[in-house]
Amino acid sequence: QDKMRQLLREIVANFFSRESGLRSLITVTDITISPDFKRATVYITTIPTSEEERALEFAKRKRTELRDYIAATAKLKTLPVFEVKIDEGERNRQKIDSLLNQG
Repeated sequence: QDKMRQLLREIVANFFSRESGLRSLITVTDITISPDFKRATVYITTIPTSEEERALEFAKRKRTELRDYIAATAKLKTLPVFEVKIDEGERNRQKIDSLLNQG
């Protein structure tokens, strides 16, 4: 499952770097996969954070194209259905780092 997670993370990151516009940078921070490999959750962050909601909407709209891209790129027995969420933990870590650097 860890190999599958790493493979999907790389492919999804490549897809978003190709497909996203110049307005924001979408970074894939993690992917979780259900034990049966039928569902996967992609966690993202954006730079700038002010574009987070737009980037999330964009990523959700592109899920079908993402599945097609993964199917063409990796030969997987099971292709999961993808959910996309903002990585709240990473965002909070960045806020803490920013506050620590100011002090």
